[in-house]
Amino acid sequence: MTDTTHVQTSADLLIQALPHMLHYDEATIVVKYGGHAMGDEHMARAFARDMVLLEQSGVNPVVVHGGGPQIGAMLARLGIKSEFAGGLRITDKPTVEVVEMVLAGLINKQIVGFINNEGGRAIGLCGKDGNMVTARKVTKSQLDPQSHVEVPIDLGFVGEPEKVDSAVLEAVLGRELIPVLAPVANGADGETYNINADTFAGAVAGKLKAKRLLFLTDVPGVLDKNKNLIKELKVDQIHALIADGTITGGMIPKVETCIYALEQGVEGVVILDGKVPHAVLLELLTDHGSGTLITR
Repeated sequence: MTDTTHVQTSADLLIQALPHMLHYDEATIVVKYGGHAMGDEHMARAFARDMVLLEQSGVNPVVVHGGGPQIGAMLARLGIKSEFAGGLRITDKPTVEVVEMVLAGLINKQIVGFINNEGGRAIGLCGKDGNMVTARKVTKSQLDPQSHVEVPIDLGFVGEPEKVDSAVLEAVLGRELIPVLAPVANGADGETYNINADTFAGAVAGKLKAKRLLFLTDVPGVLDKNKNLIKELKVDQIHALIADGTITGGMIPKVETCIYALEQGVEGVVILDGKVPHAVLLELLTDHGSGTLITR
C-alpha cells in the first residue's frame, strides 16, 4: 500500500467514524467483557486500547467482567471441588471467598492495569463499593427424575441484582476515569453473593440509562437458520425466533438477558464476537456494525 493510499484509507475511516462519534458523544456505553478474548493477553491489551480510545473520543465506557474459567482454575488449585446443579455452580462459603478474590482482586486489577498501561485511567470496583448493587439470593428449581416434581435447588451464595445505586458511577463518569466492575455484591443479609456478569451488566446499564450495552461473546451474534448473522432484532422477533427453533441452547439466556436490560432502560443491546479485533469500535464507529443490535 502506498503512503497516499494509506492516508486516503485513514481519511475514509475517519469520515465514516465521525458521525458515529458525535452520536455517542458523552453517552454511557456498558461493555460486558468475557469469553476467550479475556484470556488472551494480546487481545486483552487491544481491548484496553479500545476502551481508552472511546473515553478519549468523548464516550463514557463502563466495563463489567466475568471470570468463570479463572474461578474454576483457582478452586482446582486450592483443592476446592466445584459442584453444579441445573448448569449453575453451587457457591458455598469457601467458594464465594475464592470467587470474590479472583473477580474483585486478580481479574479486576489485571484489566485496570492493562487500561492504565494503554494511557487510560481505570478504577476497579465491585458491587459492594458504595452499595452500588444489592443482591438477593437466586432461587432455582429442577425436575426430580423420580417424582417428576419441581424441587428447589440451594445454589448457596449465588445472587441477582435487587437494587442498583449509581451514585459512585455517576461520581466517576465524565472525569476521564473508566470504571471496571466485578459482579460481586452484598445482600441485605450482609452476605457476599456472586452474580452472573451478564445480569449484573444489564442491571447497571439500565440504571445508567446506557445508550448501548455490548455483550462480547465467542459468537458473531444471533444467527438465522442458515447461520447468517442477523444484524438487527426487535424484542417481539426474538420471542418468535425462540419459538421456531432459530435461537437455541446458550443463546436463549443471552437474548433473555438482552430483553431484561432493555426493560431496565438500556436503549440498545448488541451481541458481538469479542475475538474479532476492535469489535467494540467496529460496532460503534462504523456504518456496518459488528454484531446483532437488539432494541425495543
